[in-house]
Amino acid sequence: MTYEIKKRFFDFVASFFGLMLLTPIFVLAALWIKIDSRGPIFFRQERVGFQGSLFRIHKFRTMVSDAEKKGKQITVGADSRITTVGVFLRKYKLDELPQLIDVLVGDMSLVGPRPEVPKYIDCYSDDEKHDVLSIKPGITDNASIEFRDESELLASSKDPEATYINEVLPKKIALYRKYVKERSFFGDVVIIFKTIFLIIKK
Repeated sequence: MTYEIKKRFFDFVASFFGLMLLTPIFVLAALWIKIDSRGPIFFRQERVGFQGSLFRIHKFRTMVSDAEKKGKQITVGADSRITTVGVFLRKYKLDELPQLIDVLVGDMSLVGPRPEVPKYIDCYSDDEKHDVLSIKPGITDNASIEFRDESELLASSKDPEATYINEVLPKKIALYRKYVKERSFFGDVVIIFKTIFLIIKK
């Protein structure tokens, strides 16, 4: 069985049972989001996926409605757009759980480069696009672990977006390309357990 087949089989099984087991958390989060502020339960945003295809990612909404019209597409520190429940969901990465839906339907994988919005993909070179977009994006990866406190880092910058584009993004891309080159089923399992450990530790 090839790595790609193993990965898709694991993604499907893990996301299916993950969604089943996490149903109580989904219900509680959905109720809290609706009580806390007006707007939809899920945040849907266009991202760039496998081979440049576009898809709409699922996340629990952690900001006020129409947040993108009221600020940038990156989150900086104690962003005023973040809701009360959003602070909690983001702290423990619970806002990312609905991406299991994207994994189940095949738009994403459990492990892989994080999917960017088209605006930031335009900052990639042709070679970087070729490498990073050659596989499905993931919920977690080494770049997500390395930059788990990204919003706090950007909050200390006078120009957060410029810092993201010129300093953070190049480092992320380097880690994405390293993953694409060295990826393995065992390596994916290690990344998943690292991610879970950091969430529990937090």
